[in-house]
Amino acid sequence: MLKIDSVTKRFGTHTAVNNLSLTIPKGEMFGFLGANGAGKTTTFRMILGLIDATEGSISWNGESIGYHTSQHIGYLPEERGLYPKMKVKEQVVYLARLRGMDKKAAEKELTGWLEKFNVPEYENKRVEELSKGNQQKIQFIASVIHKPDLLILDEPFSGLDPVNVELLKKAVDDLKSKGTTIVFSSHRMEHVEELCESLCIIHKGAPIVQGKLNEIKREFGKKNLLIKADFDLTGLEALPGVVKVKKLIGGAELQIENEEVSQDILTFLQPKGFIRQFSLEEPSLNDIFIEKAGASYE
Repeated sequence: MLKIDSVTKRFGTHTAVNNLSLTIPKGEMFGFLGANGAGKTTTFRMILGLIDATEGSISWNGESIGYHTSQHIGYLPEERGLYPKMKVKEQVVYLARLRGMDKKAAEKELTGWLEKFNVPEYENKRVEELSKGNQQKIQFIASVIHKPDLLILDEPFSGLDPVNVELLKKAVDDLKSKGTTIVFSSHRMEHVEELCESLCIIHKGAPIVQGKLNEIKREFGKKNLLIKADFDLTGLEALPGVVKVKKLIGGAELQIENEEVSQDILTFLQPKGFIRQFSLEEPSLNDIFIEKAGASYE
């Protein structure tokens, strides 16, 4: 279990993380969200023991994190951290051995991962010869090759095309099914919704939303309503209970205060003509993030 207890980190007069507390059970995939500068990477660096907290404590399975626990932790940073002139095999095996792996075991594990990612021919290529997306695959392999119990992924899908995003998502899901505790940040809210059971949104270093995803959506209250019709939908924004309206080609997407409002909207629309689609949906994590953080994410 990863426990962050009342952690604050200050750099001079600037507070990067402010009184953050989280408990992440073993084997859970946890989303850690926030706009740029919110304090996500600073928190990750404290979890890894790279920087010390100003106040509070961080523990993994009841003990403090340090060099002695490094073989149990994997980290994929947002920035590229590979040596461009080194070949993939010698670099990944070197990093695996720093985590306590035997050379032959590391080579065997690397071969398996390269085959899983459909790039076995990259084993003896220099990193600089690879595309950004394939560099990301190699960096991911380097972070998981030693089979960590705790895996921290900072923007893991950055630079990947849709096919490789799905490949990496499957790999992450497989690791979770084997008991790995995974904490990851992403600006792509749909990835968090698809993969995470629980999450925390931080804003200016402090948590503003925290808990199980389904409970967060339920407490948010508002619903999304998608309407497709063969007539003009002007006037919806004036109806009681309609929070906002986004016009679409041939329709509109509404945010409404609660599901009862949808019945009033349907009654308003029925005399006007043929309605091709009228669907009530849960609010998206993107909706919740924008409202709670007060700004759109990048």
